[in-house]
Amino acid sequence: KKKAKKKVAKKKVAKKKVAKKKAKKKVAKKKVAKKKVAKKKVAKKKRR
Repeated sequence: KKKAKKKVAKKKVAKKKVAKKKAKKKVAKKKVAKKKVAKKKVAKKKRR
């Protein structure tokens, strides 16, 4: 029974790690999106 509990605990830790990775990816995507928007704004200014 003790071994089973340890396995469950490991799974929970693994899920937390996956969640953190996903969160980091989301943040990275947002940063990239912001950069694209900034580039568009610069491009508009240059056209004028």
